[in-house]
Formats: sequence, structure tokens, C-alpha cells
Amino acid sequence: MGDLLKGKRGLVMGVANERSIAWGIARALADQGAELAFSYQGEAFGKRVEPLAASVGSDLLVDVDVTDDASLDAAFATLADRWGSLDFLIHAVAFSNKDELTGRFMNTSRANFKHSLDISCYSLIELARRAHPLMADGGSIITLTYGGSNRVTPFYNVMGVAKAALESSVRYLANDLGPDGIRVNAISPGPMKTLAGAAIGGARKTFRHTEANSPLRANATLEAIGGTAVWLLSDWGACTTGEIVMVDGGYHVLGMPQSENL
Repeated sequence: MGDLLKGKRGLVMGVANERSIAWGIARALADQGAELAFSYQGEAFGKRVEPLAASVGSDLLVDVDVTDDASLDAAFATLADRWGSLDFLIHAVAFSNKDELTGRFMNTSRANFKHSLDISCYSLIELARRAHPLMADGGSIITLTYGGSNRVTPFYNVMGVAKAALESSVRYLANDLGPDGIRVNAISPGPMKTLAGAAIGGARKTFRHTEANSPLRANATLEAIGGTAVWLLSDWGACTTGEIVMVDGGYHVLGMPQSENL
């Protein structure tokens, strides 16, 4: 146990199971003394999240549908009643129809495009607006993105567009909230073996390819991502905002695969 985040309280959104990136972050934050609240959507996910939350000493869970204003308002009212303030927010929320994460991007439906952008990008704006009044003494917001936002990745399709919009939103929110002492950043891991990652066509091949070709010859770990979040949320990250922090073994610097894999 450390104390880099001792006395800080925050909401973690997007934990689905023990392999979720959001859970890796939550565990690292708890290890550094943070007090955590968790969101879930629906009873089934609530049953998964509750024991994980309990394992890090949290009994504060809120049922949230990020597409529903009343649900969001109720969740932040609960946080305000329980804590009165908020030091940080972890946004690990994204969704697209699995059927459209294969095949060609140009076949994206209008309905799924809107739904994907709403959940994967606009939700951050809605959450930041509600977190803002609870961060009167400053705070920090972290979201999660992926390199498919600016480089074409097979089958990532509409999620690439959604993550590009998300990253732009990070910069605009950082500028909006900076005068109030609130920092906004994104962490961009490489491919991960998560429930969300498995929905993307060819996920296993992508994972193996990046592992074989990244400069470190390794994909990110939950521990490395969690440690990055600790830094960004702690006082050590006091002058970092509007950034997309790459935690991908260095894969993003490559122009081509390693010579042995050409």
C-alpha cells in the first residue's frame, strides 16, 4: 500500500470483470489509498461489480445508463450526498454493435454510428459536466482510448471514429476545465484481452501482431495502465492535461513491422 492518492475519492466507470482495464486502474488506485465508488449498468453487471468493489473496500455502487439523463443525475446526486465532493473520474465506457466490428467501415449503419458516438464519446462530456460542480477544489478526469483513433486498424471501424472524437473532446474539455484546476487526459493502451476487446473482429491476431512488433515486444498490462492512472491522478501529474498517454509497448512509433516479421 502507498499513499499517493490518500484522501482522494473518485468514481470508476466501466468495470465488467476482473480483466477489465477499469478494474486494473481501480485496483492500482485503491493500493495508493484512494476511496472508490463504482458504476454499473443493470442488475447482471451489478452482481459482477459488487464483489470486486468490496475487495477494495468500497460499498458505494451506482446504477448508471450514460444515455439517460435522469440516471446520470441520480448517480451524481448519490455521490454528492455521500461524499459532497469528487477528486477524480475514470471513464472507461464504450460500445458499438459487435456485428459492425467486422467487415467494411463504409457499411456502418446510421443508427449504430449515432449510438457508438453517444456512448463512447458524448458520455464523457455529460459526465464531466456533472463532475465539475463536485470538483470545486480541482480534480482529474481520465478516459480510455486506442490507437485506432488515428491509424486504421482492421475491423475497428466506427470505434476508430468514436475514439478520434473522444480524444478531441479530451483536449476541449481540458481547456474548458483547466481554469478550475481540473485536468483531463486519456490513456491509450494497445490491444488488451478484455471483454470489450474480444468484440472486435480479428482481436487475437491484432494482439499477437502488436506483441511481436512493438519495441518492447509486449502489450500493455493492467498493472502498467493502473500505474499510469495513479501518476495522472496524483500530485505528480499536476501539470499534465489534454494529453493522450500511450501505454502500448511503444507500438505507436512504428512505421512498419519489425524486419523479422516483414
